[in-house]
Amino acid sequence: MKQILQSLKTGETTVADVPAPLLKSGHILVNTSYTLVSAGTERMLVDFGKANWLAKARQQPDKVRMVLDKVRTDGLATTIDAVQSKLDQPLALGYCNVGTVAEVGAGVDGISAGDRVVSNGGHAQVVCVPKNLSARIPDNVTDEQASFTVLAAIGLQGIRLVNPTLGECVVVTGLGLIGLVTVQMLRAQGCRVLGIDFDDARLELARKFGAEVVNPGKGEDVLAVASSFSRGRGVDAVIITASTQSNEPVSQAATMCRKRGRIVLVGVTGLELSRSDFYEKELSFQVSCSYGPGRYDPAYEYNGVDYPVGFVRWTEQRNFEAVLDLMASGVLDIDSLISHRFALEQAEEAYNLLSSGEASLGILLEYPFQQGAGSRSISLKEDHESVITGREPTDGSVGKAAVVGFLGAGNYAGRVLIPAFKSAGAEMHTVVSGGGVSSVHYGKKYKFEKASTDSNALMEDTSVNTLVIATRHDSHARQVLDGLRAGKHIFCEKPLCLTGDELKEIESEAGDRLDQLLMIGFNRRFAPHVITAKSLLEKVVEPKNLVMTVNAGSIPADHWTQDSKVGGGRIVGEACHFIDLMRHLVGAPIKGFHAVSVGRHPSVEITEDKSTIVLTFADGSVGTIHYLANGHKGFPKERLEIFCAGRVLQLDNFRKLKVYGWPGVKDHRLWRQDKGQAACAREFIKAVSAGGPSPIPLHEVIEVSRVTLEVAEQLRSPR
Repeated sequence: MKQILQSLKTGETTVADVPAPLLKSGHILVNTSYTLVSAGTERMLVDFGKANWLAKARQQPDKVRMVLDKVRTDGLATTIDAVQSKLDQPLALGYCNVGTVAEVGAGVDGISAGDRVVSNGGHAQVVCVPKNLSARIPDNVTDEQASFTVLAAIGLQGIRLVNPTLGECVVVTGLGLIGLVTVQMLRAQGCRVLGIDFDDARLELARKFGAEVVNPGKGEDVLAVASSFSRGRGVDAVIITASTQSNEPVSQAATMCRKRGRIVLVGVTGLELSRSDFYEKELSFQVSCSYGPGRYDPAYEYNGVDYPVGFVRWTEQRNFEAVLDLMASGVLDIDSLISHRFALEQAEEAYNLLSSGEASLGILLEYPFQQGAGSRSISLKEDHESVITGREPTDGSVGKAAVVGFLGAGNYAGRVLIPAFKSAGAEMHTVVSGGGVSSVHYGKKYKFEKASTDSNALMEDTSVNTLVIATRHDSHARQVLDGLRAGKHIFCEKPLCLTGDELKEIESEAGDRLDQLLMIGFNRRFAPHVITAKSLLEKVVEPKNLVMTVNAGSIPADHWTQDSKVGGGRIVGEACHFIDLMRHLVGAPIKGFHAVSVGRHPSVEITEDKSTIVLTFADGSVGTIHYLANGHKGFPKERLEIFCAGRVLQLDNFRKLKVYGWPGVKDHRLWRQDKGQAACAREFIKAVSAGGPSPIPLHEVIEVSRVTLEVAEQLRSPR
């Protein structure tokens, strides 16, 4: 299928061939008929992409500070790689989609195949959207008109926050698409409206919709007009739908408001506020969040958990429905807002129009009629040759050269794992991602044969003998088991699974398949400095004391990794690395453990990521892991200290290894941080090609996974 992508690095807009998404539970699959270009948001993204490095930095000073912090902790080279990788990833544009439902997922009611719907899907021929981010279109509303629904809901949410009453005077600053729809909805609510803009054509439309208007670009005195408009009392409310870096819209709004007036920011403006403007009048100021309640709440948007109508009357979906009802009743004049129409293939022209300076308003993209959901997999073979030259084609059987399929193409997979496996000499066959965009991007960049959204097809593909699993943690166990049963070698990014029952099933399945490799991505043991430390410690026969300090950094409590059922929590998701590292360096089984986290406190929502874990080993060694998410970003992220036989090893961030008391051994330093990801992949690919054994013995993979799960369980248990 075709989808519109934009480069944050260059600003280039392309119509790309990408795999169509697969249907998911709680979602619907939609064949697109029209999408609307959001002039404000999408122009901002295009302009950002076209800007040079300095201009990009000026636009996002908070990101610059994050980059500088990363340089201090991880080094310049590692930081440059991370920034370039982020900018290199294409961005899927659009959020105003109209089409016909092709398929309905489990748990979806009220919508059926064949229904016309609006959604916040992107500019793509086929979109898969959650049920709560879609709404059915009334019969007398055209697809073109309905494409304005999501954008209009943004204006409606601003109105709901202002909470105007019949007869009130409301100013709308900025008469773009959202502003002009907002004017119409305010008029429908019985408000008197004053529109402010610099564009005469837009002012004329606002006047047509029943508003009074003022053009500051022609020297008209906005404050004087507002005073006259409000009969000298000051306006009741101001809704700012403009997009500008200037502070003037907010300052102007405060000046024209009456005492205890209300100001709601729907657009984007500067926010250097004057306290006196707000203090003397006791003004209310609020920033509106997108389409309404439910926005950015994963439980509502992706899990389909609706808010009770008695407590949250207007969710984002119910705002969509309200806008559609206004269109159906003829209250909203949408046709007057359409300025341009382009076929999907002309998308580049549409986006050039945004930055050309030519007058435009509602830009519609029209999609060719199609039957069904479209192709699930787009072949890239015609554009790229085989990655490995001089190799005879393999049949994918276990024991042959590694022919790799990737499940997951997120940031870590694309920035670290895929290039690591590529450099290790793997034959890159298929890369799978949920949406298809990232799989196409990395498929082309690293010369995979196919990009796909169908993980089942990859499992069934006999030409692939090796799977790399880099999906969300809750899918790891199922994909590992499916891969083993499909006769493939498995490299699973940590964690291996999320529950003890899953681990038992994996252990049983893998133990019966001695000709297949199962390895987890415990990369720290493959870091160059760790290899050096291991060689030194092997000469020491007495027990060792290891202290690992991990300045993990804070992750919000609602992030998917913190969800025990999805991400497993940070102990399962990341601290497993350090349990494995100690198991490897000591070289003896883990005999027992004790784990404790900070106590419960109203200011601490998550406690398990602020923990100390003490491991005891069969040889008498003791390892202590301080896994802490409450530190400062400027402090090194990972530090390991090993005490034994009157000697000390100190490893900082896998860049510096300092030795104390080791005769003839010098300190070691690397230019860039090296956590061993590339070496981990390389050793696995070597083992696959040679027919084994695994670089990490299966019993160690199972042992470390079991201890990690038990540690996490202990930390979650009430004390």
